[in-house]
Amino acid sequence: MATMGRTARSLDRRDRAAELPDGSVTLLQRPDTEPRTPTPSLWLPSAVAAPRSVPAHFSAAVAAEVIPRLRLAHAAPVVEMPAETVPDAADVEALSTLLVRHDVAGARAYVEALGQAGTAMEQIFLDLLAPSARLLGAWWASDRCDFATVTLGTMHLRRMQHDLAPRLVAGGEARLRSEAHKVLMVPLPGEQHVFGLDMVASFFRRAGWQAHVSPLRSVEELCVLVRRESYAVVGISTSATDRMDTLATAIRKLRRASRNRSVGVMVGGPAFAEHPEYVALVGADATATDARQAPVQAERLLRLLAQGD
Repeated sequence: MATMGRTARSLDRRDRAAELPDGSVTLLQRPDTEPRTPTPSLWLPSAVAAPRSVPAHFSAAVAAEVIPRLRLAHAAPVVEMPAETVPDAADVEALSTLLVRHDVAGARAYVEALGQAGTAMEQIFLDLLAPSARLLGAWWASDRCDFATVTLGTMHLRRMQHDLAPRLVAGGEARLRSEAHKVLMVPLPGEQHVFGLDMVASFFRRAGWQAHVSPLRSVEELCVLVRRESYAVVGISTSATDRMDTLATAIRKLRRASRNRSVGVMVGGPAFAEHPEYVALVGADATATDARQAPVQAERLLRLLAQGD
């Protein structure tokens, strides 16, 4: 189990379209390491400010579920795409507009056109689909669209992501890695968001990992999953900043039940971007913001855990 009270360090990187960061990474350090200024989380970005109360289940499903992303430090360098191949804010708004109009064919054609113009599939995932989900949440929060319209739009977006995932995976590792590279990703029991988790899972599969995503009704259900199969890493996401005690309890129980006694635990959510020290306080090993780097950071975590054995 992670040592309680450890601090974390974050490395700032440039912002992406729709004011989403391209990613920042954090690695738990020794107690004498000073934390640096955190950046907004991409795994579960902060809920959009609204003139009215936003129900927790909707925040989890739309505005706050864009992406459960895992965060560790010392990320491998990322090759930047030429500016003309990266979707921008105009692309995000155009796709989101098609989605709320329920023009599924038009939305798919728009994405295909970007691909034919040279946009890499990972850029479509990170710089178009993810920001579009966030924008849909913002439109509902500002009363631009009603709940039903945004919910259906998000369903269309999730289906599109599901259909594009094989193409993203095909651009990665040609072979499946060993049983040691198996990751389970779940929302905190009681939360239903899986859009972001599905996206992170696609990047893991692209790197040759066996990735499983499972909604949960209870912590006991999580314990059954980790007792039945051996996972190298378990990632848990939460959109709620007031459920840290629940998360800490879930992590303690999953470690006790885990078939893999050295399981690594990663967490995601806006609270961890604002307070990286929460990672250690809930008993996790790390948190991350960039789905593209998630499998790389998971590899690093496995090496760190192996050194501690």
